[in-house]
Amino acid sequence: MTTRMSVRDLTRSGSTLFDYDYIDIEDKKANEYKGVFIPRQFADEVKAFLNTKLSQERKANVDAMMKFSGILNGETGDSSIQTLKALK
Repeated sequence: MTTRMSVRDLTRSGSTLFDYDYIDIEDKKANEYKGVFIPRQFADEVKAFLNTKLSQERKANVDAMMKFSGILNGETGDSSIQTLKALK
C-alpha cells in the first residue's frame, strides 16, 4: 500500500509511516515530486540496489573518460587524426 504526502503532513503524523509500504513525498504548493520514504524493513534492499546502480554509472563514466586518457598521457605522440581514426 502506498500514498502521497507532503513534507508537512509527514512531520505531523509520524504514525502513518508504518501503515504504508512506501510514501511518495511532494511539495503541495508547487505540485513537485520531492522523493520517496521507505520503511526500515526495505532499507537494506534499497541501499544494495542503489549501490549497484551508482557503481555501474561511475564505471561507465570512468570508461568514457579513459577513452581520452591516452591523449592526456601523450600516448598518441605525433600521430595525425587520420592515423588515430585508423587505429580505432
